[in-house]
Amino acid sequence: MNTFLPFSKPTIDEATIASVADTLRSGWITSGPKVAEFEKQLSDYFGGRIVRTFNSGTCTMEIALRIAGIGAGDEVITTPISWVATANVILEVGATPVFADIDPVTRNLDLDKVEAAITPRTKAIIPVYLAGRPLDMDRLYAIASKYKLRVIEDAAQAIGSTWQGKPIGSFGDFVSFSFQANKNITTSEGGCLVLNNAEEATLAEKYRLQGVSRSGWDGIDVDVLGGKYNMTDIAAAIGLGQFAQLDKITAQRRKLAQHYFKILGSDFEEKTGAQLPPEDFKNTNWHLFQIVLPDSITRPQFMERMKAFNIGVGFHYAPIHLFKLYRELGFKEGMYPIAEHVGKQIVSLPMYYAMTEADVERTCVAMREVLQG
Repeated sequence: MNTFLPFSKPTIDEATIASVADTLRSGWITSGPKVAEFEKQLSDYFGGRIVRTFNSGTCTMEIALRIAGIGAGDEVITTPISWVATANVILEVGATPVFADIDPVTRNLDLDKVEAAITPRTKAIIPVYLAGRPLDMDRLYAIASKYKLRVIEDAAQAIGSTWQGKPIGSFGDFVSFSFQANKNITTSEGGCLVLNNAEEATLAEKYRLQGVSRSGWDGIDVDVLGGKYNMTDIAAAIGLGQFAQLDKITAQRRKLAQHYFKILGSDFEEKTGAQLPPEDFKNTNWHLFQIVLPDSITRPQFMERMKAFNIGVGFHYAPIHLFKLYRELGFKEGMYPIAEHVGKQIVSLPMYYAMTEADVERTCVAMREVLQG
């Protein structure tokens, strides 16, 4: 029996482990010099834009909404196909989530439907780059400009992705990244927020640490309601080690994705009825390699049969609007049919830096047997 092949697994090298040990021995394990260094390197990567780190890629979006002044009475448009955090943060600030259906090919927001969903109460859009795939950034920001909307980019999966040669995060409005354990680079848990100016950065710093501002040795005040969202130096030490490898991690993931397409062949969709992702090896960082299953097999059946081959499969994501919390807000089946179909049948195949082409081939052979057997 082959060893178990998970759908995702972080790779932490010995140099990073040693750096974490050094940080633990330093006596400074909460936010300190490592956090400052990590923020500086991220800022350099994003073309000099201001970056602040946090203990998750969820609070980053909530804080962006708060900085933008979005709250009760406001509407924020987002996608039904994302981790539930994307919509939860809208509720956290007292605003109303409004969903728009997705494009069946890219599985990202359908921007035609976004524009149709805009009302006088709309104040922001939260696009999600599913699997690290950007949507049409030019059109997104044209819509935002036309209707005077803020954009909080949920780029949780998109570190290393680009648009027209520019890294996601190096342009635009607020851009939120996650460094959770299964992301392309990780801090174990954590995230960062790319900001527009020093005023926003000051507010972000307040929101991440109880609203506190300091002056001199003993001057302290609180003028906003903040939380406890700071990143530790331990996490930042991991992040620095991971970030140094971002380019080769992205290159390896693109290579693995290309091998998936090569091994599956041009007849895969015709013979199985499954839908492959778009073949984008220029902009996408291939955080996930996802297919949409044919209706002839349920996702639990597929996952169980792949498990029999000792291969792990994930799914990202169930439609947010069909969770109980959102049904109680008035959402129901049939409102976003493309998202509902994709959310029912989408699966994430193994994809991580340490995978080999042989692992891809093993996955493809098993998948063909499951779908065609």
